[in-house]
Amino acid sequence: MTNNRSRKKIVVPEARQALNEMKNEIANELGIIANQSTDKYNLTSRENGHIGGSLGGNMTKRLIEQAQRQLIDTGDFNK
Repeated sequence: MTNNRSRKKIVVPEARQALNEMKNEIANELGIIANQSTDKYNLTSRENGHIGGSLGGNMTKRLIEQAQRQLIDTGDFNK
């Protein structure tokens, strides 16, 4: 079984702040409070899973869109 710590590792540590900003932006768009001060212990597992899934899915979609645009703009397919 995979441990969560290895899955959450950021490949480019310098991107941590930008990723957190993106997470908060997407959370605001979805009407979700995504800051650390939210007491997630008062939510059910299903509610927490729904929030995490919505944020993660939208972040992944947006990151893929950005990467595709960058490939088109730069024409560099070897990165």
